[in-house]
Amino acid sequence: MKIYIYQKEGWANFKWDNEKLLSLLGKVRNLQGKLVGKMESLGFDLRNEATLETLTLDVIKSNEIEGEILNPEQVRSSLARRLGMEISGLIPSDRDVEGVVEMMLDATQNYSTPLTKERLFDWHAALFPMGRSGIFKITVADWRKDTTGQMQVVSGSAGREKVHFQAPDADLIENEMNQFLKWFNQEKNIDLVIKAAIAHLWFVTIHPFQDGNGRIARALTDMLLAQSDKSTQRFYSMSAQIRVERKDYYEILEKSQKGDLDITEWIKWFLSCLINALNATNKILNRVLFKADFWSRHSNTTINERQRKVLNKILDGFEGKLTSMKWAKMAKCSKDTAIRDINDLINKNILQKEPEGGRSTNYELKK
Repeated sequence: MKIYIYQKEGWANFKWDNEKLLSLLGKVRNLQGKLVGKMESLGFDLRNEATLETLTLDVIKSNEIEGEILNPEQVRSSLARRLGMEISGLIPSDRDVEGVVEMMLDATQNYSTPLTKERLFDWHAALFPMGRSGIFKITVADWRKDTTGQMQVVSGSAGREKVHFQAPDADLIENEMNQFLKWFNQEKNIDLVIKAAIAHLWFVTIHPFQDGNGRIARALTDMLLAQSDKSTQRFYSMSAQIRVERKDYYEILEKSQKGDLDITEWIKWFLSCLINALNATNKILNRVLFKADFWSRHSNTTINERQRKVLNKILDGFEGKLTSMKWAKMAKCSKDTAIRDINDLINKNILQKEPEGGRSTNYELKK
């Protein structure tokens, strides 16, 4: 019984209804144009800051979709170093962080470079520098071998597993990927946003690697969207929005992989998700603009290096409540020193106590 899309006659000759996509694609193009216009009105430094914020979010959320939590400060530091940005408080990054950052920057900064098997293998090696996924040894920088059985996407506890998808046999991958790479590099007649949607579905359906397919598919999506924007600077994150809509993402993906070659519904979902990603970018831009305005207003205020370091962490999107203990940990100082730093900033109308009170005193920026 032919359950999966790759088993259907004419596989990879996808079809879609342009009439049903026209309105959504128009909204995407309109939002892309507005975003580009807004960013061009900003200075060079602010555009770089927005790119750093967006790429940091993109890397973190792409890994979160797979259940992997990266240290945001390490991601931000790795990106800043590779982008040649001079920012304070950079810290060393673990090899797994460096690897995913390398892949994402290669995809977006070198978006016009042809995609090859060797380039995909380099990305895969960067994702798994130790040759392992968690505690399991995996095949790295090569197509999966299926030595322990067919590749399946499964959920549920032992004995109650539900198979959501079974990938093509390993001995088919070389031919499948040759066809995919030829299309990816040579197809010029499809709108690049539509092409990004198709590439994402096609790649995860082939599932060419033993692990890391989702992250590489999202890197390919970003690569094609960068081609669409004609820019190495990224101001919106598709991965962050997929993370928000993860349940719907997996549902439409499974439905499409078990459907026929008409992938209109998949592309509609992709475009809707992209619209939400473009709308969500206002939060990033507002934070970047607020940070720039903050330091402009306090350009003549005496602020020591500890205070500057922690204030930048707050401005970059510090999560949770700010206490003197957290301040001491971030600034690497004693609690007494942290309290002196905080009180100094309260006296300078930069920080204030949160009104709720409670067992511990919390602080926030004074708007």
